[in-house]
Amino acid sequence: MLSQVGGEATYQFLNLVSSPRQAALGGKVLTNVDYDVTQGLYNPATINVEMDNQLALNFSNYLGGITYGTAAYAYTWDRRTQTLHAGITYINYGDFDGYDENGTSTGSFTGTEAALSLGYALQLGHSDFYFGGNLKIITSKLEQYTSLGVAADLGLIYINEELDFNAAIAVRNMGSQITTYAGLNEPLPFEVDFGMSQTLENVPLRWHVTLENLQKWPIGRPNPARVTSDLDGNQTEEKVGFLNNTLRHLILGAELFPERGFNVRLGYNFRRAEELRILEQRNFSGLSFGIGIKLNKMRFSYTHARYSSAANANFFGLQIDLH
Repeated sequence: MLSQVGGEATYQFLNLVSSPRQAALGGKVLTNVDYDVTQGLYNPATINVEMDNQLALNFSNYLGGITYGTAAYAYTWDRRTQTLHAGITYINYGDFDGYDENGTSTGSFTGTEAALSLGYALQLGHSDFYFGGNLKIITSKLEQYTSLGVAADLGLIYINEELDFNAAIAVRNMGSQITTYAGLNEPLPFEVDFGMSQTLENVPLRWHVTLENLQKWPIGRPNPARVTSDLDGNQTEEKVGFLNNTLRHLILGAELFPERGFNVRLGYNFRRAEELRILEQRNFSGLSFGIGIKLNKMRFSYTHARYSSAANANFFGLQIDLH
């Protein structure tokens, strides 16, 4: 869910989570540099030789009848680790009943959007820094309205193999509409994220910390549904303080047994938890849990993400080693 930053730009589907693994770790991860070929969709700096000939297919039966998914593939064409990455992100908003201004039915309609991406990463000299980029072509059809856009993602990652520590920054969705829906040019969902992760020395666990939407402050707004009234009828709106705004940028995740055939993943998204919580009711909004299983040349992933007491999402993924 994009919540407070939703509605400010078009093509919002571009910032949805790209895989069950990412969803399980809180929704946004920038620092996994391994076999996970879908990671290149979110941070192109992570594109690496371990992704060679890996094909990933991911699907989510999302909220309110919405379905969306991703696909990714990478290919290394020489021994200098020249790896090219390609991906697709799509979303189907389901069926809607249409009516004209007089309330007469005009039949049903739907809405779909998709983005095709091409990415590449390179090492900066002989340093521990890697830089990558994605170029994306975006198509959108909402009822009879269509739009075409182009965007780019840039990523930079620092990899310390001795400490098994990674730190990365991603600047996403820099671009513009080429054709608009109805003559009004809308901005794209530009986003800046920063992340860190490390595998503990004596415990088979990798922790993740992500700071999302760093381009926007404050990110929180008072929720009209949380206005309170005293005995005299005076109303007081919700106050979103400095600490609350800071925490809404924070995502925490942990992956147990990250390098083995069976993984357990857990995440907590503070913004989702705060904006979708119900007052005086514990509903565990913001929590996500997932597993990964490797069987021969296939990896299966599943994640359950908690949004509210009335809405949860399940994510399914399959990655195939085509060697």
